[in-house]
Amino acid sequence: MLVACGGGGGAGEAGPAPLAATSVALGASQFTNPIVPALAPSGSADPSVVWHDGHYHYCRVLPDGRIVIARATRLQDIGLAPATTVWTPPAGTDHSQEVWAPELQFVQGRWVIYFAASDGQNAHHRMHVLAADGTDPLGAWSYRGRLAPPDAADDQWAIDGLALEHDGRLYFVWSGWRGAGDGFPQVLYIAPMSDPWTISGPRREIAAPDRPWEQRGAPLLEGPALVRRDGRLHLVYSASGSWTDDYTLGLLTFSGGDILDAANWRKHGEPVFTQRSGAWGPGHPAIVPSPDGREDWLVYHAIDRSAGGWAQRSVRAQPFGWTADGRPDFGQPVLPGLALAQPSGTAALP
Repeated sequence: MLVACGGGGGAGEAGPAPLAATSVALGASQFTNPIVPALAPSGSADPSVVWHDGHYHYCRVLPDGRIVIARATRLQDIGLAPATTVWTPPAGTDHSQEVWAPELQFVQGRWVIYFAASDGQNAHHRMHVLAADGTDPLGAWSYRGRLAPPDAADDQWAIDGLALEHDGRLYFVWSGWRGAGDGFPQVLYIAPMSDPWTISGPRREIAAPDRPWEQRGAPLLEGPALVRRDGRLHLVYSASGSWTDDYTLGLLTFSGGDILDAANWRKHGEPVFTQRSGAWGPGHPAIVPSPDGREDWLVYHAIDRSAGGWAQRSVRAQPFGWTADGRPDFGQPVLPGLALAQPSGTAALP
């Protein structure tokens, strides 16, 4: 079983319309966005959130490179809950600096964190993995190594990785460069895994930034997240430059067959979640259920003001529904300060 911080939706009922929020005094079961404020100097970006065993687990990297996890019973409290340091980067290694976008997942009965890091040179970014020593994600963790395809030619710049389980087999999906020093485009890859910390086969490109809305600021696809419902598998991804107002979400849908074959992934022609005034550059999603499983929630980062850039990114959350043909319908970003009902089934505060 795999429970991904970017996956495992599938509530079975459409979520409430995101723009139904109204500006009223907050009740005990309401909240407003953002749920995690921007943290200097680079903002609060790339939220990784997992619902597990009655709690939301929020994984993030701090400015000093430490990876931390906070645990809360209410989704709106993930930025207020105490954060436990689970890993501190060692000095003088290929993963000591530029630690980006840790992705917390529960994979085949083990807690793992996939993260990108380098030796201080961006071109040397690669994916790495931590594994929890026990069953408690707030307990001790161990570094398990670098995630690299077995063919050296495939071992290129890589970020934003996550594990995907399909038909009893495990795969790794990430954003990377086609060749050494490419810079752009950033494309999405998939490769088989033999276990949660080993890529066991060649990488296969499944999507590239070939639409104008995927090329603003720079041609790139990154930050994939899993969405499952009624047996269907989707990848929601971020497109265009994350430093721009135009950062946006796109959607890939798996049509069946060989999951490693790009022909079996359908890209939807238009973005599925885009900017509006007060919510610029929405991206890098996580998908979580409500505590009772009746709703699906989108967690993402965005900024309050145009051209705010990386430093102004904060974390927001809102429910979403589904289209008649089985695609997630995210609607529009909810504006900061508007009251939202908390996720269905959230426990009352003592």
